Amino acid sequence: MCNLYSMTSAQAAMRGLFKVSPDLDQLGNAEPLQAIWPKYAAPVVRNNHDGERELVSMSWGFLTKNISKKTGKELKPTAWNNARNDKLTTNGLWKDSFLNRRCLIPASSFREAKGRNPATDYWFALKSDEPRPLFAFAGIWRDLQSGLEDDQLHITTHTMITTVANDLVRPIHPTRMPVILDSSDYDAWLDGTPDQAAALLRPYPSDQMYIAKTGV
Repeated sequence: MCNLYSMTSAQAAMRGLFKVSPDLDQLGNAEPLQAIWPKYAAPVVRNNHDGERELVSMSWGFLTKNISKKTGKELKPTAWNNARNDKLTTNGLWKDSFLNRRCLIPASSFREAKGRNPATDYWFALKSDEPRPLFAFAGIWRDLQSGLEDDQLHITTHTMITTVANDLVRPIHPTRMPVILDSSDYDAWLDGTPDQAAALLRPYPSDQMYIAKTGV
């Protein structure tokens, strides 16, 4: 499970890599984000109603009602920030978004922790001639948080898809890792059929990644 990632690339780099025209960049003056946690706002690339790519800000994690098992009182909503690739068409929380609202989640690295008291953080990035090159996680989004109060009902949220861990991630997190898309697959993820999109949900090659010392 990934609970922390960074997005420190320049806004112009996001527009360039993800083919977003400046007039469809809704981020304003976006600052580098060295730590994005669940329920934090982060950049997302999606198709707008006209089928054109736009850059928008969304809160990380689909929200659902959270009731205390001890008191029965309603707590702050639960944020579901990871969606398993093998549950996308069977879990009602993910299915409609996978079929109709796929997105790209810009990132420059992600963290997995190992051990306890204290845990050790391991940051994963892609190999390149430049430090921490921009890439994208496979994501889905929604703008209706069913079952929540009116002030939270229409928060727009995104979540990232996870798959089995590759050889680099497995010693740190033995089961799962986020799906990192190759840039040549962005079109298929955003515009392809569900079967075409599902075929992209595989581990990123471990020989094209490395473990960084920090998340910067």
